[in-house]
Amino acid sequence: MRKFLFGLLALVIAEIALFIVIGKAIGVLYTLLLIISTSVVGLLIAKQRGTKSVQDIQKSLQQGQPPAVAMIETFMIFIGGALLALPGFITDIIGLFFVLGVTRNLFKPVVFYFLRKRMKKGQVVILQR
Repeated sequence: MRKFLFGLLALVIAEIALFIVIGKAIGVLYTLLLIISTSVVGLLIAKQRGTKSVQDIQKSLQQGQPPAVAMIETFMIFIGGALLALPGFITDIIGLFFVLGVTRNLFKPVVFYFLRKRMKKGQVVILQR
């Protein structure tokens, strides 16, 4: 929990520093417009990709296949959309990485590794009905 709080504090400090640097470089008004526009565009992309991802889950279930990959993609798109909604340039970049398909595919092995590691430790439980 301490690592998480430290990371969150570091992110906030980095975002504020980046706001100041970019605000000085292009001006306060343009900085605010850039933040708002990246958030709006990112959320629109996340909505489009998220809808397709949910349809992929439904398609997998209809075909009788486990929807693990589609669920991971949907989760990553959701996290990316949440990061895009937060004001900040660093969170926008990370959010875009999670929302865009090309870069999301780079992160999938990391997410699968994290889940497998947690499952081996018994920290992730899969319920079957």
